[in-house]
Amino acid sequence: MAKRLGIITAGGDSPGLNAAIRGVGKAALASGMEVIGFRDGFRGLAEDSRMRLDRRALAGILTTGGTVLGTGRDKPHRMEVNGRLRDMCGVIARNCQRSKLDALVCIGGGGTLKNALRLIEKGLNVITLPKTIDNDIALTEATIGFDTALGIATEAIDRLHSTAHSHHRIIIAEVMGHRAGWLALGAGIAGGADVILLPEIPYDVKQVAAAIRRRKSQGSNFSIVAVAEGAVSKDDAAEFESAARRKARAKTQAERQRAKTELTVLAARHSGNTLRLAKQLEELTRLEARVTILGYLQRGGTPSAGDRLLATRLGTMCVELITEQVFGVMVAARGDSAKPVPIAEAAGRLKLVPPNHPWIESARRVGTSLGD
Repeated sequence: MAKRLGIITAGGDSPGLNAAIRGVGKAALASGMEVIGFRDGFRGLAEDSRMRLDRRALAGILTTGGTVLGTGRDKPHRMEVNGRLRDMCGVIARNCQRSKLDALVCIGGGGTLKNALRLIEKGLNVITLPKTIDNDIALTEATIGFDTALGIATEAIDRLHSTAHSHHRIIIAEVMGHRAGWLALGAGIAGGADVILLPEIPYDVKQVAAAIRRRKSQGSNFSIVAVAEGAVSKDDAAEFESAARRKARAKTQAERQRAKTELTVLAARHSGNTLRLAKQLEELTRLEARVTILGYLQRGGTPSAGDRLLATRLGTMCVELITEQVFGVMVAARGDSAKPVPIAEAAGRLKLVPPNHPWIESARRVGTSLGD
């Protein structure tokens, strides 16, 4: 029987993290375990910065945003220490052994899965919970934080309708999602966006403009565009793909470096893509365009009921698995239940929006343009 477990939250903050800490912590305490929280992600493990998670510490955190443990993006195998990058996996393993941890619960996203694997290789008993507002972790139906962020983004689009209608403008709402478009797609459909642009479907700006002009010809002098921050035009997508192929084919260090530099330049240019899109649409439609970048608003505040339920469900299942001595797994959401899946199978994989996903088909059926 496990007697002592540690918990960290790593990566970007997300609504529902405290609910997950509480779910794991209270279930563990009820099972007679001692619970230790490590501050600021993997750095807290490396520096042995801890706090005891007793009933008093867990009280009242279910409804609060953020994480009482703090978080960070440090990688255990490349952590800055005194101005130098060091592999701290061994240090972390020794700290966990010295703390007599029987299990380590890592709550985080895709990067956390990869880092958890590194600690498993050092002999630690690790379990992860899937957390990200992007909903892009493979092998789980839902991730902690997505439901709240979806509600926030949808409400923002709802509010933008009135100003778009009043001023006869194109309003572009940039939603988080570098590689996966779940958030922009869901919020766009729920908020009644006229155009939704996703990383998975490169767009033709002329097709987007044509959809807006078509609305104008039908008497609608405004349009709402929901765009994921990682959405790319067909031309940009071709450039990215070409540079990636050159990097993959590179045979010398110099060739690899040139391709890497090219990809970096392309990524930097893409960082202002939504503003560039607004300017292009103004030129093509003769309508004013305004951009609203939702940014960190989507990651803050009170978690939704859905995220509180999910975090509690996954957190309590996590403790059940620990008592059964099941380690090296991610607790994945499956319908109303949860299932352990090997971390090795989920790490390094992305859950992208399939081109034939029911949400995509529904968007097209109600006349929403996806820019293709």
